[in-house]
Amino acid sequence: MSERIRVNPILCTAHGLCAELLPEAITLDPWGYPIVGGELLPDDLTGLARKAAAACPRLALQVERPRD
Repeated sequence: MSERIRVNPILCTAHGLCAELLPEAITLDPWGYPIVGGELLPDDLTGLARKAAAACPRLALQVERPRD
């Protein structure tokens, strides 16, 4: 089952760690805030996405299953 990664912009303080851990799905804007496309992650990236979410200093990342 595929999942997507989401950023809570209110919690995020632009550490940039997420983009270092998951460059396949996260890029940074000029101020260091993450940009995610919102598309489903390939199954092989789901584990890495969960690790990036867990490593976020502000816990601003979430990996979630899309609603039907």
